[in-house]
Amino acid sequence: MYFWEKSIKMKTTEIRFLIYEFQSIGELPENDQLLIQEARKITAWAYAPYSGFHVGAAVLLGNGQIITGNNQENSAYPSGLCAERVALFYANANYPDSEVKTIAVSAANDGILVSEPVKPCGSCRQVMAEAEMRFNHPIRVILDGQDSILVLNGVEILLPLSFSKKDLASPNPSTGRE
Repeated sequence: MYFWEKSIKMKTTEIRFLIYEFQSIGELPENDQLLIQEARKITAWAYAPYSGFHVGAAVLLGNGQIITGNNQENSAYPSGLCAERVALFYANANYPDSEVKTIAVSAANDGILVSEPVKPCGSCRQVMAEAEMRFNHPIRVILDGQDSILVLNGVEILLPLSFSKKDLASPNPSTGRE
Protein backbone atom coordinates (compact mmCIF):
# COMPACT_ATOMS: atom_id res chain seq x y z
CA MET A 1 0.00 0.00 0.00
CA TYR A 2 1.28 3.46 -0.88
CA PHE A 3 1.39 6.19 1.75
CA TRP A 4 -1.22 8.29 -0.06
CA GLU A 5 -3.73 5.42 -0.06
CA LYS A 6 -4.03 5.91 3.71
CA SER A 7 -5.08 9.52 3.23
CA ILE A 8 -8.69 10.15 4.24
CA LYS A 9 -9.01 13.20 1.97
CA MET A 10 -7.68 11.48 -1.14
CA LYS A 11 -10.06 11.25 -4.09
CA THR A 12 -9.77 8.31 -6.45
CA THR A 13 -10.88 8.41 -10.06
CA GLU A 14 -11.17 5.29 -12.15
CA ILE A 15 -10.97 5.52 -15.95
CA ARG A 16 -12.49 2.69 -17.99
CA PHE A 17 -12.66 2.19 -21.72
CA LEU A 18 -14.03 -0.35 -24.13
CA ILE A 19 -11.75 -1.71 -26.83
CA TYR A 20 -13.31 -3.89 -29.49
CA GLU A 21 -11.12 -6.72 -30.76
CA PHE A 22 -11.66 -8.54 -34.06
CA GLN A 23 -9.76 -11.59 -35.28
CA SER A 24 -9.86 -10.69 -38.98
CA ILE A 25 -10.57 -7.83 -41.33
CA GLY A 26 -13.63 -9.71 -42.64
CA GLU A 27 -15.42 -9.23 -39.31
CA LEU A 28 -15.45 -5.45 -39.75
CA PRO A 29 -17.94 -3.29 -41.66
CA GLU A 30 -17.07 -2.72 -45.34
CA ASN A 31 -16.01 0.92 -44.79
CA ASP A 32 -13.54 -0.12 -42.09
CA GLN A 33 -12.20 -2.90 -44.31
CA LEU A 34 -11.56 -0.37 -47.08
CA LEU A 35 -9.75 1.97 -44.69
CA ILE A 36 -7.54 -0.83 -43.38
CA GLN A 37 -6.74 -1.96 -46.93
CA GLU A 38 -5.66 1.60 -47.78
CA ALA A 39 -3.48 1.79 -44.67
CA ARG A 40 -1.91 -1.57 -45.49
CA LYS A 41 -1.29 -0.58 -49.09
CA ILE A 42 0.45 2.70 -48.23
CA THR A 43 2.91 0.93 -45.89
CA ALA A 44 4.76 -0.25 -49.01
CA TRP A 45 5.64 3.35 -49.88
CA ALA A 46 6.92 4.32 -46.43
CA TYR A 47 10.46 5.67 -46.32
CA ALA A 48 11.94 3.56 -43.52
CA PRO A 49 15.56 2.76 -44.42
CA TYR A 50 16.74 2.92 -40.78
CA SER A 51 14.11 0.99 -38.84
CA GLY A 52 12.64 -1.14 -41.61
CA PHE A 53 9.30 -0.57 -39.83
CA HIS A 54 6.82 0.56 -42.50
CA VAL A 55 3.69 2.23 -41.15
CA GLY A 56 0.64 3.38 -43.09
CA ALA A 57 -2.36 5.40 -41.98
CA ALA A 58 -5.67 6.03 -43.72
CA VAL A 59 -8.00 8.78 -42.54
CA LEU A 60 -11.70 8.98 -43.39
CA LEU A 61 -12.91 12.58 -43.39
CA GLY A 62 -16.43 13.86 -42.86
CA ASN A 63 -16.61 14.82 -46.53
CA GLY A 64 -16.00 11.18 -47.55
CA GLN A 65 -12.38 11.69 -48.65
CA ILE A 66 -9.81 9.10 -47.64
CA ILE A 67 -6.34 10.52 -47.00
CA THR A 68 -3.32 8.26 -46.61
CA GLY A 69 0.11 8.81 -45.16
CA ASN A 70 3.15 6.75 -44.23
CA ASN A 71 6.17 7.17 -42.03
CA GLN A 72 9.06 9.22 -43.38
CA GLU A 73 12.34 8.56 -41.60
CA ASN A 74 15.42 10.73 -41.59
CA SER A 75 19.00 9.99 -40.55
CA ALA A 76 18.49 12.75 -37.98
CA TYR A 77 15.77 10.76 -36.17
CA PRO A 78 13.78 13.67 -34.72
CA SER A 79 13.33 15.03 -38.24
CA GLY A 80 11.21 12.09 -39.41
CA LEU A 81 7.46 11.89 -39.16
CA CYS A 82 5.02 9.10 -38.34
CA ALA A 83 2.31 7.91 -40.73
CA GLU A 84 -0.54 9.12 -38.53
CA ARG A 85 0.75 12.68 -38.42
CA VAL A 86 1.57 12.73 -42.14
CA ALA A 87 -2.04 11.76 -42.94
CA LEU A 88 -3.64 14.05 -40.35
CA PHE A 89 -1.52 17.09 -41.25
CA TYR A 90 -2.24 16.59 -44.95
CA ALA A 91 -5.96 16.28 -44.19
CA ASN A 92 -5.95 19.45 -42.07
CA ALA A 93 -3.94 21.39 -44.67
CA ASN A 94 -6.12 20.40 -47.61
CA TYR A 95 -9.54 19.91 -45.99
CA PRO A 96 -9.46 22.27 -42.99
CA ASP A 97 -13.23 22.24 -42.51
CA SER A 98 -13.72 18.49 -42.67
CA GLU A 99 -13.62 16.51 -39.44
CA VAL A 100 -11.72 13.28 -39.06
CA LYS A 101 -14.18 10.42 -38.63
CA THR A 102 -11.85 7.39 -38.51
CA ILE A 103 -8.15 6.62 -38.72
CA ALA A 104 -6.76 3.16 -39.49
CA VAL A 105 -3.10 2.35 -38.81
CA SER A 106 -1.15 -0.63 -40.17
CA ALA A 107 2.51 -1.64 -40.06
CA ALA A 108 4.71 -4.12 -41.89
CA ASN A 109 8.22 -5.50 -41.56
CA ASP A 110 9.75 -6.78 -44.79
CA GLY A 111 6.36 -6.48 -46.48
CA ILE A 112 4.64 -8.69 -43.89
CA LEU A 113 1.88 -7.24 -41.70
CA VAL A 114 2.95 -7.12 -38.03
CA SER A 115 1.25 -9.72 -35.86
CA GLU A 116 0.05 -7.45 -33.03
CA PRO A 117 -2.01 -4.31 -33.70
CA VAL A 118 0.33 -1.35 -34.22
CA LYS A 119 0.06 1.37 -31.59
CA PRO A 120 0.61 5.10 -32.21
CA CYS A 121 3.47 6.87 -30.45
CA GLY A 122 2.80 9.58 -27.88
CA SER A 123 3.23 12.45 -30.36
CA CYS A 124 0.71 10.87 -32.74
CA ARG A 125 -1.73 10.31 -29.90
CA GLN A 126 -1.51 14.00 -28.98
CA VAL A 127 -2.05 15.09 -32.60
CA MET A 128 -5.03 12.75 -32.86
CA ALA A 129 -6.44 14.18 -29.62
CA GLU A 130 -6.06 17.70 -31.03
CA ALA A 131 -7.92 16.70 -34.21
CA GLU A 132 -10.69 15.30 -32.04
CA MET A 133 -10.87 18.50 -29.96
CA ARG A 134 -10.70 20.72 -33.04
CA PHE A 135 -14.01 19.39 -34.35
CA ASN A 136 -15.47 18.31 -31.00
CA HIS A 137 -16.10 14.87 -32.45
CA PRO A 138 -14.62 11.52 -31.35
CA ILE A 139 -12.36 9.79 -33.85
CA ARG A 140 -12.72 6.04 -34.32
CA VAL A 141 -9.26 4.49 -34.20
CA ILE A 142 -8.53 1.17 -35.92
CA LEU A 143 -5.23 -0.49 -35.00
CA ASP A 144 -4.38 -3.24 -37.45
CA GLY A 145 -2.42 -6.43 -36.93
CA GLN A 146 -2.27 -9.89 -38.44
CA ASP A 147 -3.52 -11.65 -35.29
CA SER A 148 -6.15 -9.10 -34.30
CA ILE A 149 -7.60 -5.67 -35.03
CA LEU A 150 -8.52 -3.23 -32.29
CA VAL A 151 -11.25 -0.61 -32.69
CA LEU A 152 -11.48 2.29 -30.25
CA ASN A 153 -14.30 4.82 -30.18
CA GLY A 154 -12.26 7.88 -29.38
CA VAL A 155 -8.68 8.99 -28.89
CA GLU A 156 -9.16 9.40 -25.13
CA ILE A 157 -8.72 5.63 -24.86
CA LEU A 158 -5.19 6.03 -26.22
CA LEU A 159 -4.40 9.21 -24.32
CA PRO A 160 -6.47 9.76 -21.19
CA LEU A 161 -5.89 13.08 -19.46
CA SER A 162 -4.46 14.57 -22.65
CA PHE A 163 -3.03 18.08 -22.88
CA SER A 164 -5.44 20.54 -24.54
CA LYS A 165 -6.03 24.22 -25.18
CA LYS A 166 -7.79 24.54 -21.82
CA ASP A 167 -4.44 23.70 -20.23
CA LEU A 168 -3.02 26.84 -21.85
CA ALA A 169 -5.61 29.13 -20.24
CA SER A 170 -4.26 32.02 -18.20
CA PRO A 171 -4.74 31.71 -14.46
CA ASN A 172 -6.98 34.10 -12.59
CA PRO A 173 -4.59 36.86 -11.36
CA SER A 174 -6.29 37.24 -7.97
CA THR A 175 -6.24 33.55 -7.00
CA GLY A 176 -3.59 32.06 -9.27
CA ARG A 177 -6.29 29.68 -10.53
CA GLU A 178 -8.57 29.68 -13.54
